[in-house]
Amino acid sequence: MYCGSLVSISNKKSVMAVAINIVFVASLLGSCSGCHFPAIYNLGDSNSDTGSDSAAFGRVPPPCGESFFGRPSGRRSDGRLIIDFIADELKLPFLSPYLDAIESNFRHGANFAATSSTIQPADGNLFGAGFSSLSLDIQLLQYEQLKERTNELSDKAKNPNFTDRLPRPEEFSKALYTLDCGQNDLTYGLLNTTEKQVKASIPKIISQFAVAIKKLYQEGARIFWIHNTGPIGCLPIVVINRPPKPDNADPAGCLKSYNEVAQEFNKQLKDRVSQLRAELLGARLIYVDIYSAKYSLISEANKYGFVGPFINCCGHFGDYHVECGETAVVNGTEIFGASCGEPTKHISWDGIHYTEAANQWVANRILDGSLSDPPIPITKACLNVGRQQW
Repeated sequence: MYCGSLVSISNKKSVMAVAINIVFVASLLGSCSGCHFPAIYNLGDSNSDTGSDSAAFGRVPPPCGESFFGRPSGRRSDGRLIIDFIADELKLPFLSPYLDAIESNFRHGANFAATSSTIQPADGNLFGAGFSSLSLDIQLLQYEQLKERTNELSDKAKNPNFTDRLPRPEEFSKALYTLDCGQNDLTYGLLNTTEKQVKASIPKIISQFAVAIKKLYQEGARIFWIHNTGPIGCLPIVVINRPPKPDNADPAGCLKSYNEVAQEFNKQLKDRVSQLRAELLGARLIYVDIYSAKYSLISEANKYGFVGPFINCCGHFGDYHVECGETAVVNGTEIFGASCGEPTKHISWDGIHYTEAANQWVANRILDGSLSDPPIPITKACLNVGRQQW
């Protein structure tokens, strides 16, 4: 009996050791497999607008959308945007714009980004200059309303077909929150004030951005993927309409002083994100250097199979001006802002926004985490947050 008891105890210890090893290995494999974000909530401007502006102020015209969707899709591009490639990477459907009443599905997130929107609250000056009333503070209100109404309806709704198109209340805190904004704040300043004044305005803009992050955190957001702003001085509409003088041209031919404004914005944004990490306990804030990815593409366009970076595919700038998808009378002749027919060879779609091919190229450079702080792939952005993985 005594000897048998020892054998039994020994066997139990062996079984327990095996079980512990299995659990340990399984946890390691779980970490390696990355995150399983149930949803994405995106805020920003036209770089990630999948249809808010189109739903609110008039449909984006063809030839936008021609390369991937075969029709206008609310995106100011010939096809997909970086936010679409983010959704693909996370194995989630494309985000429905919050303002679109037709066929929207918010089960896996929502997109609040709007073309021409700013971080600064839209006032009469911004709106009068052609910028959107759907600024970041309004997008936050839309998010809060979506969350509040989802919570209400999930308790009351009896129709599963209806609730299946809504987020799960418990998943708001497990979602990925992406932000891509700031370009229009700088553009407004550069068009209406001096470069010195724009730089002086950056701390206030960054503070307003930080307020938005804190509000999302208070609402339960924990994982943030934050893009800095791109090289404004390399946009074809800038280079063509404001050709840089020799002493103000960088090696790529971009307007150096405009890019320096963007770089200063990005420096202060990165610093503030670092501060927020210390303030927002249990959150993960990932700063993504999209500027470097875009500038690398623009400065070596031919190397990566693209034509000159200052040649937009749709519309025309320079000796005459025709917006993409619109018509204009030039010397008595009506001209349509058509597509070049080969958007895959162009970086710029319409002089401001990128083609699907360029968006995909940039997405491939940022999603692996090599341009992020901390350097972590988007598929593992949730790991070690509040000691919880999902």
